[in-house]
Amino acid sequence: MSRSLSFRQLFKEALPVNSVVQIKQEEGIVWVSVFVIFLGFLTALHNHRLDHIFRTLWTMGLLTGLMLVQRTFKPPRGVIGAILRPFFNVRTVMILAIFLAVHVSLVNVPFTHYDLFHKDWRNADMISHFLGGLTLWLMIAEVLVGLSEEGLAMSRREAVLYSFLIFYGLALGWEVAEKLSEGSISFIQESTLNKVRDVIMDTLGAFLGLWLVTRKGYPFELAG
Repeated sequence: MSRSLSFRQLFKEALPVNSVVQIKQEEGIVWVSVFVIFLGFLTALHNHRLDHIFRTLWTMGLLTGLMLVQRTFKPPRGVIGAILRPFFNVRTVMILAIFLAVHVSLVNVPFTHYDLFHKDWRNADMISHFLGGLTLWLMIAEVLVGLSEEGLAMSRREAVLYSFLIFYGLALGWEVAEKLSEGSISFIQESTLNKVRDVIMDTLGAFLGLWLVTRKGYPFELAG
């Protein structure tokens, strides 16, 4: 028995706490998402879709870079640290990774020619807008939380209010930009009703983020 315990102790001492064996659940989900996007990259190569090749490359590069940065560097302090705070929170990055993996897979379903986002099922953008709204609001709110901890005085109620003001500014700005680009990008042709639906799905995603933060404290806590 003593030899067995001794072996276990030596094994634990030899294994670093931050080793791959003890990888966090959130990190595992991020890497699974990267793998899903990689399958999309292979599919894009097979289908000769240059746009999707670039799309999968930059999303894989972004997520891989964020994970390497988290493992290599400590979160910076001050205002810069507050602005970059979502990218040093593996839980927030996990939600970002899920959104990107789902969106990329909708644009070109792995190992098929189906483009659910633009051609074969145009309602698929509801999924992307819901997850995108969730991700965007969480990142905005987390930056505001970081800024409040750096001296920008605001109550919990004010943080929520400001986060939604910024959120709608970006969400509505995106829809206006899409509308203005319809003439130059052939596959972007959406009705006003579709635009309203997109904003509604964005909002539902943001509301889910608000519920997660206030009720579950995930992926961060909204103090105040």
